[in-house]
Order: sequence, then C-alpha cells, then structure tokens
Amino acid sequence: MSTDKGREELVEMPEGVTVGLAGRMLTVKGKLGEAKKNFDKIGVNVFVEGNKVRMTPYSHKRRDGVIVSTASSLVRNMVTGVTKGYTYKLKVAYAHFPISVKVKGDEVHVENFVGERSPRIAKTVGSCKVSVDGDDLIVKGVSLEDVGQTAANIELATKIKRKDQRVFLDGIYIYEKQEGM
Repeated sequence: MSTDKGREELVEMPEGVTVGLAGRMLTVKGKLGEAKKNFDKIGVNVFVEGNKVRMTPYSHKRRDGVIVSTASSLVRNMVTGVTKGYTYKLKVAYAHFPISVKVKGDEVHVENFVGERSPRIAKTVGSCKVSVDGDDLIVKGVSLEDVGQTAANIELATKIKRKDQRVFLDGIYIYEKQEGM
C-alpha cells in the first residue's frame, strides 16, 4: 500500500510470518525458514510496527521515493520466500561430450564439459539447495537473491570462451523460474 505519492510504504505480514529488526538487518521468519536483508546501502528508514514493516525515504527527493518502492519490493519478496519459497530449473545441454553434474557440499561440479579434464566449479549462495534430476538441475531456497545468484553462478561456470557461441551451445541454462518449492 502506497501513501503520499510513493513517499512511504507499508508492508503487512501474513499469518504465520514474524519480522524483526536489529540495527539495519531485517529478518523475516516463516514456515520454510528465515530470510535476512541488510538495509545499510539502501537509502530508506525501516521501522517494524507489530506485524507491519514501514519504510520512509531519507529526504523528499523523487529518487528517494523510488528507492522506498524498491525496498518494499525486497520485503515482499522475503515474505514470499519464507511462505512459498523459490525454485529455478536449469537444463544441461550438450552435443558431443556428455556432461555430468555433481553436488559436493556448497559447490556444484560440472565434469567433462566440452571434454575438459578438470571440473568447472560453481558456488552456491546462502542456504540454497541444489539437486540433480537427470538432465535438470533444481535450485530451491527462501531468498530470491540467493537462488537467482546460485543459478547464475552455475550458468556462468559453463560459459564457452574463445569459441563461436552460436555453434558451441553446450552448457547449463535457466529455463524456468517459479514461486513455490
């Protein structure tokens, strides 16, 4: 809900979601886990009032009003994450050399990529879970930023360099993004 031409945003928490503020660190807890966001580098004042989060700009400039809208979007994404979760699906594509993918701790090892001997390694971010299902990789988590960054790390680990990307299409690519785990 926006008031005063986007100058103040109020985000209400649904049933079963609790919110806490320690300094500039906002913590949202729900049935799937907890999501944290540091608001140090985002130019808004954040207040927790019962089960509501209120954000106001530092000044009355138009740019600060826009940042308040962005900050409320971040909070709504956190609420969606702890209630429903986020899932990204990635497809393993190869033409000549069969790629094998293994999850080892907080790393994803892509072996035999374009016939390379050493595996390419991608880091998982935050508390994301990566699972391999045939030629699909499934990344699940409560933080949209962490899930998106983990999927991007996997995609970037299999980037083809010094070859024509229109011909060499091997790699791991994101093909579906959805809410819900």
